[in-house]
Amino acid sequence: MAELMVDFITSLDGYASAEGWPGWWGLEGPEYLAWLEEPAQRDHVSLMGATTYRLMSEMAASGEFTGLDEIPKVVFSSTLDEPLTWANSRLVDGDPVEAVGAMKRDSATPLHTLGSLRLARSLLRAGVVDRFRVVVFPVITGATGQERVYDGYPDLTLELVESRTFDGRLQLLEYVPTVLDRPPLAS
Repeated sequence: MAELMVDFITSLDGYASAEGWPGWWGLEGPEYLAWLEEPAQRDHVSLMGATTYRLMSEMAASGEFTGLDEIPKVVFSSTLDEPLTWANSRLVDGDPVEAVGAMKRDSATPLHTLGSLRLARSLLRAGVVDRFRVVVFPVITGATGQERVYDGYPDLTLELVESRTFDGRLQLLEYVPTVLDRPPLAS
């Protein structure tokens, strides 16, 4: 049975991007970039929504970002049409929660979200996420931040299962999430 990981990079204040800032906030370093190329970080199926697909496939087509070309990608969208132009991409226009549940049951290949805030939120709400990983970049983008990652998420408890520092400044935090029906009672 495959594991599903929601995978994000964020600023310290929880934004996925910021106006005027370069990708990775300009702080990607050699240790982090080498980790991204490790086989363990590339042996998965990437799950994404239409907005992320459009952005990432345009970057790949321009030669700016080619690292995911060989990775299988599943795109959940009712607005895109076949054939998808980015190599190794497959379109699913049905319910993502049902489709991901079937993918988890029918394969041993790990599944990771790529961006796709709404997709990740719906998968977390449905309780099908096994791991939640975030790499926190040491910037606060309160004035220019875009795409708040955690808005609209269910309440979760997170059990830390891995942590790591890259290049003396980036923090990787990996958790096992538990969706809460309500906040825990005060003792």
